[in-house]
Amino acid sequence: MAALAVVTAFATGCSRGSQTGAAGTVSGTKAGCPAVLAKAKAAVKAAEDVNAAWNGPTTGPKAVAGKTIVYVAQSMTNPGVAGAAEGVKEAAKAIGWKVRVIDGQGTPAGIQAALSQAVAVKPDGIVLSGFDPKSTAQQVAQANAAGIPLIGWHAVDAPGPSTDPKLFSNITTKVQDVAKISADWVISQSNGRAGVVVFTDASIPFAKGKSDLIVKELATCSDVKVLKTSNIPIADASTRTPQEVSALLSRYGTKWTNSVAINDLYFADAAPSLRAAGRQGNAAPFNIGAGDGDPSAFQRINSKQFQSATVPEPLSEQGWQIVDEFNRSFAGKPASGYVAPAHITTSDNSETKSSWDPAGYREAYKKLWGK
Repeated sequence: MAALAVVTAFATGCSRGSQTGAAGTVSGTKAGCPAVLAKAKAAVKAAEDVNAAWNGPTTGPKAVAGKTIVYVAQSMTNPGVAGAAEGVKEAAKAIGWKVRVIDGQGTPAGIQAALSQAVAVKPDGIVLSGFDPKSTAQQVAQANAAGIPLIGWHAVDAPGPSTDPKLFSNITTKVQDVAKISADWVISQSNGRAGVVVFTDASIPFAKGKSDLIVKELATCSDVKVLKTSNIPIADASTRTPQEVSALLSRYGTKWTNSVAINDLYFADAAPSLRAAGRQGNAAPFNIGAGDGDPSAFQRINSKQFQSATVPEPLSEQGWQIVDEFNRSFAGKPASGYVAPAHITTSDNSETKSSWDPAGYREAYKKLWGK
């Protein structure tokens, strides 16, 4: 649940953003990238649509009966891991399977022990949720040797099947899609004239890659300038982000109109410093989280308190997809190849909810399974 890079740009040529409205836009002068701006606005409009038809698989095997799967969680205190687990349990009930959740409690030793326990009970399938399979290489090898199919949730960088480590499929959105739509939101929201800070954790290769992609997309608009890429390890975010935000406000002032973070949590930690500086929760800098969409992010967005948008994972839907992928594996069929599209949540389309839960997938999967 992470992502991004280390790049520094300059603070010149940026105009001040609107000081009212959670998604207010810069007005007056024309943007220097009209064609890019038009494409960004169209992409954002599509990503904000909560009524778009579900575009998942339309064919697949009927339900294979009597299966048991074990969900090994990085930590059930992680909102993403816990949300996907709830989706798995709901889908397993619908298809007629049993599910057991084993909590790794967020430590390497705990996750290894949890996966060892999962392999030992000889289930029909195991979910690796929210942790790198390389950190449990011995247990993964044991599962592979026992012929137990493994499905990851945010276990490796890319969605779909994986050969190293051996996963029947990995369920996640595409980092390229998330990075691009996050940057497009900034371009669209600022009307193509913004001064942007990117918050990242360069110690995580996936995070660095995501922020690199964000910076690259922002650079497609000549009047959008990256003021700074702030490298703050996620583990240190609560202590370092407030100080960094204060320094950014002092250095850039009103030139800082927008922010993109690899994870929503940076904005929880930024809020006290922004508030102390007299900034309003629904004013610049307008902030978007490039991934995750945990309940606290939805709360900040709905209350218009220092976060305007997020690109959330459809956690429950991904839980249902995990069960469907296992059903394909049990039936001797290939993985579906489905990847959920990137979605943008704002206060205008969240409907005061605390998660992104697209319509249509439950009925579609039940139909596939003959339930």
